[in-house]
Amino acid sequence: MLSILLCGSALLAADREVFLWPNGAPGSEGRDVPSKVEAPNKAHDTIQVSGIHKPSLTVMLPPAGTATGAAMIIAPGGGHRFLSWDTEGLNVGKYLNSIGVAAFVLQYRLAREEGSKYQVDVEALNDCKRAVRHVRANAKAYGVDVHRVGFMGFSAGGELAALTATRYDEGKPDAADAVERQSSRPDFQALIYPGGAAANWKIEKGNPPAFLLCAENDKGPSQNLAVLYTAMKQAGVPVEMHVYETGGHGFGIREHPARPTVIHTTWYLRLGDWMKSRGYLNTNYVEKK
Repeated sequence: MLSILLCGSALLAADREVFLWPNGAPGSEGRDVPSKVEAPNKAHDTIQVSGIHKPSLTVMLPPAGTATGAAMIIAPGGGHRFLSWDTEGLNVGKYLNSIGVAAFVLQYRLAREEGSKYQVDVEALNDCKRAVRHVRANAKAYGVDVHRVGFMGFSAGGELAALTATRYDEGKPDAADAVERQSSRPDFQALIYPGGAAANWKIEKGNPPAFLLCAENDKGPSQNLAVLYTAMKQAGVPVEMHVYETGGHGFGIREHPARPTVIHTTWYLRLGDWMKSRGYLNTNYVEKK
């Protein structure tokens, strides 16, 4: 079924790119150049996006009549040097669309790309927070419930997802920019083999419900999630965690997995189950207390 859903790596005709700051992002003044997109080749087997100075969302809406009202912003990984655009972005969006979730694949600024002056917890985090605000400000146009805007990330994107879920604010009610009036708090989060260090994420009651997933033989992320799970339980944050014995790092969703029978290649089904169990896929959604 998934191979049918994910056939072809090009953007769907209905997808569109929306710039988070149409007049230029703060901190990227004078860098009005398009991102670089590199097709899979002998050096890497994914579509890679880099040179991002105009952060944006690629909007992927579910087919008419299937939308649940849930939304997910997706931050692909790539070590803050590039974005794994298909395996941790577009393919994930296509799966989410198949279960009625509006997907928004984020191009955020890269802090560790050669020559970059951006910082993970400044420009890149601001891009993530702006993405949440943007989806909320335009919820009606996207057919989205403002109370069901989630944020997920992979690897470096997982680090940003964790930062977004712990360093949010309620917006500025008197801001001239309507987007900035919105809260940047995601309603739920999904951290897939997140990078960074768990010590940098302040876990406290009121953080969004969390879905955590990695492979045990992915050393850094598996250690992160062990710490996060315990901290979330102690803080009273609803959390579900899955740790596969094998899988390594960066498996994402691939159209043609090298070993399609390995259990971690179906990880996204666990995400769908979690979203369903939390009620996010219900058209008559009522928040769990």
